[in-house]
Amino acid sequence: MDEQYNEGLPDGQGQSAGNPRRDFLKKSTLLTAVALTPGVAVKAAENHVDEHVAAVFEKLPVDIEINGVKHNVLVEPRVTLLDLLREQLNLTGTKKGCDYGQCGACTVHVDGHRVNSCLTLAVMVDGKKVTTIEGLAKGDELHPMQEAFIKHDGFQCGYCTPGQIMSAVACVREGHAGSEMEIREYMSGNICRCGAYPNIVNAIMEVKAGGQQV
Repeated sequence: MDEQYNEGLPDGQGQSAGNPRRDFLKKSTLLTAVALTPGVAVKAAENHVDEHVAAVFEKLPVDIEINGVKHNVLVEPRVTLLDLLREQLNLTGTKKGCDYGQCGACTVHVDGHRVNSCLTLAVMVDGKKVTTIEGLAKGDELHPMQEAFIKHDGFQCGYCTPGQIMSAVACVREGHAGSEMEIREYMSGNICRCGAYPNIVNAIMEVKAGGQQV
């Protein structure tokens, strides 16, 4: 895992249009969705299934507390927590990187535990408490980990920084910041294209050594 923390993102493997395997999977998924959908909805979409596939799925209510604020939203079952945060609630601090759970840019806390929001369906967090990077600071008072990242220059382009900070806070809370090697191991799910790893580790070690409440 330590090696992953020092490597770049793997190249994506896109598929070209007209790929038979992709077409088969698409049709299979569609048939499954139709089979599980109420008859009225299917009848309404049966003439233009490809164009109206999104309308086939019913939206579900989700009660969620984000950064101390309660929200009641309607989401399609397939919507991820990441897209709910960014597209519906305008909390864009959480970044969409690889969208495959490999880079860690989308890390948030759910009931105090770090998760990849790109791999978490919004319906899975119904009734839970979510903390994003916007919820760490108290007004103008930065979180100790945010201050440490600034002090140690733990970022360059900054794109991965929200996820890095959320994982760093969790790393300390989980008791996995006892040494540089341990930090690297438990931060291995967060990738930095700019290679700011030594500075990130130093920031985490300072917060841990300072005993600040995280």
